Order: sequence, then structure tokens, then C-alpha cells
Amino acid sequence: MTTPDQTTSTARAVSPDSGTHWTEEGAWPVAPGIHRIPLPLPQDGLRSVNVYAIETDKGLTLIDGGWAIEASRQVLDRSLAGIGFSVRDIQSFLVTHVHRDHYTQAVVLGREVGSHVSLGLPEKPSLDRLRNAVPGESHHTPVLVRAGATDIAEQWAAAHADHEIDPSLWSYPDAWLDGDHQITVGRRALDAVSTPGHTQGHYVFADQGAGLLFAGDHVLPTITPSIGFEGSNPVQPLGDFMASLTKVRGLPDLRVLPAHGPVGMSSHERVDQLLDHHEHRLALCLEAFSGGERTAHDVARTLPWTRHERAFDSLDLFNSALATMETRVHLLLLVARGRLTMSERGGHEVYRLAGDDARP
Repeated sequence: MTTPDQTTSTARAVSPDSGTHWTEEGAWPVAPGIHRIPLPLPQDGLRSVNVYAIETDKGLTLIDGGWAIEASRQVLDRSLAGIGFSVRDIQSFLVTHVHRDHYTQAVVLGREVGSHVSLGLPEKPSLDRLRNAVPGESHHTPVLVRAGATDIAEQWAAAHADHEIDPSLWSYPDAWLDGDHQITVGRRALDAVSTPGHTQGHYVFADQGAGLLFAGDHVLPTITPSIGFEGSNPVQPLGDFMASLTKVRGLPDLRVLPAHGPVGMSSHERVDQLLDHHEHRLALCLEAFSGGERTAHDVARTLPWTRHERAFDSLDLFNSALATMETRVHLLLLVARGRLTMSERGGHEVYRLAGDDARP
């Protein structure tokens, strides 16, 4: 769920490497020996995902792999051919996180051409859940119930009743990334930096020598990434995300190469904006409490959503579910900060202002 981000609401979608909209097909040079390749995401509001091809003497290393659908594979084949390569030149994938638009095509190509796939170790619980999923069940349904969104939970369950997950798309990687460390890619030294938040196993890759940050979904230039929408159920995903942003802010100021959106923004500038944005959202959540109890769903209905500040009731099922779950992680952080208290009542998590002991 992308939430309103006033600091970038007028940001241009033109990417300086291509001189056109960032989703335009091609292999666009972002630095010597590095190409940005946007791959399509049909029926996805984000439209495309950027994968980055790094040239080495032995072939290519790709940062992220795209979504394993035919349209994506065709664009990848054409884009690589445009710079004199093919998928058989892909020696390895460094995948920022486990979401399908980043991981699944890397799995398929790794199996097809023998590319080596790396992924953050904290993604294993999400992979385990996906690999062992029961057809027709969604692990998000009970989260929505706890958040007080019973009607949305019922609709969500019905929408996923015939949904089956292909476990072959969710194989384990060849190697797990664990902790912060350095990875050699050709003549480059990439700092693999653990950045939990968007998912628990999210990684960014910093090429400090070239002044570049392969940011995945951790730092996006025009939207804020969803928090807590993953197979595992972390305790404090928003707290993790904000701590990870601060961690990236401690690196030198780098040029952001995001998974979605145009390249080139200052990492320091964008991190500051994202931290400010979430503090603003936390303040809006607190304003929803004027006494008495609220569920996450109650609070979500009071907030504006998307860059266009849409009312909650105007959202479709998917986005209303994400909005509810994202509100929940904001409330959990307010509990951790001592601003709210949380208890369970009737299968729902209910929140109230700290020190407000009155009962309705």
C-alpha cells in the first residue's frame, strides 16, 4: 500500500538515464557497466520493476529478477539482447527481498541457466509459509480479523478461495545473505546491508566506490513501500523499517537506484523524507483517538490513502486490506513508544490512549 507522501507528490516519473517515463522498455545505462531494465507487472499498480544488470568479465550479475510471467521474460530477453547479452550470460542474482516481482523470475532463470541466486536469510519463514501453503487459505486473513476488519477478512478469504501457490516459484536460494557483509561483483565491492522493514529479509546493496545504492523497495523515490505485507508476522515491522532507514542514512550520500521509479535521488534526502512521512502518519493515527477504544480498521477509515489522499471507502479490496494492515503496524509502534495501549477483545486488537482507563 502506498501512502500519501506530500514531499514527492509532484515528482516527475521521467528517469534521467532514459529521458522518458521510467517504465519504458530498454536497458538504460545508469553508470559505466550498469544497466536498468524495467520489467512489466501486469495488473499491478506499480506497473514495472527495475532490475539492474551489472557487467563483469564473466557475465552479468542482476540485482533482482522480476516476476515470473511471460511478458516479463520477453522484455528481459529483448532488453539484454539490446546490449549484446542473453539470459545465459546471467551468472548470479542478488535479490533484495522475497516478493514475487523481485524473486520468482530469478528462481526460474536460476533453474533454467544455472544462475546463482542469493536472498536474505530472514526471508526463510515467508518462503516456508509459501512453500507449504494450503490452497485457498491466506495467512493475511487472520491478521485482518485481529485488526477489526471482519468484513474485509471475509471478502479477502473468498477472493483467495481458489488461489493456489506454485511451490516451484518459491524454491530456496542457492545462498542466504546473513548480516552485513561485502560481496565482490567483478571489479566492484558491494556492501550488502540488511534493511528489515518492507520485509524482514530485505537487503540493499551499496556500491560506495561508484556512489550508488541498489535500494530495492527500501528507498523508493515517489512512493512509500508497504510495511508488514509478507509471509511472516514480524513484531515491529515499522520500527524495523525506520531503524533501517536510519542505518542507510549513516552511509555516505548515494544515488538511489530504486526497484520502482526513476533513478538518481539523493539517499540522504529521500531517507529524511520517508522518516518525516511516517512520523506524520503516526501523528495522524494518534489524532484518531479522542477517548475510548479503536481497532486498526477504525483508525484506517479516518486516514487519507495514496498520493491522491483518497478516502478509505473508495479503495478496492486489495488496497483496503493493505491500508488496514499498514495502520495496524503504525499502532503497534505507538504501543511500543508508550503512546497507546493494546488489549484483545472479541478476537480483535483494540487500542486506546495510554493513561485513558475509562471504558465506553
